Amino acid sequence: MRQDCKHFQSRAYASGDTMRKCALDLAPEAPWHCPADCTGYEPRRADVNWRHGTLITPSTPEPPSSVGEDPSIAALLDSAEDIINNAGPEIREQVDIEREREQRRNRKRPRWWPFG
Repeated sequence: MRQDCKHFQSRAYASGDTMRKCALDLAPEAPWHCPADCTGYEPRRADVNWRHGTLITPSTPEPPSSVGEDPSIAALLDSAEDIINNAGPEIREQVDIEREREQRRNRKRPRWWPFG
């Protein structure tokens, strides 16, 4: 991936794994390749002339042999993303219902006699 792009993000974990992604979700073969003619590419300008220490993002690992050869990878990832996005509103609705029930249970009932 283009690590000099403004939208490139990475995070290193204690296990040694590193997550790499495009913040705009325009790289279907992340973390290995960005599209050659990416419409969202903008050069990163914030770190110009900075001296980087040891926390530089490790180099991208070699892609598996199936990446780049099979165009269905992007379609598979898109369909998985669609499943997640379609489940989101239903999950949110269930959480809201549970919160509302919990609020009703915890609500104090007003006394009928206001003088203590």
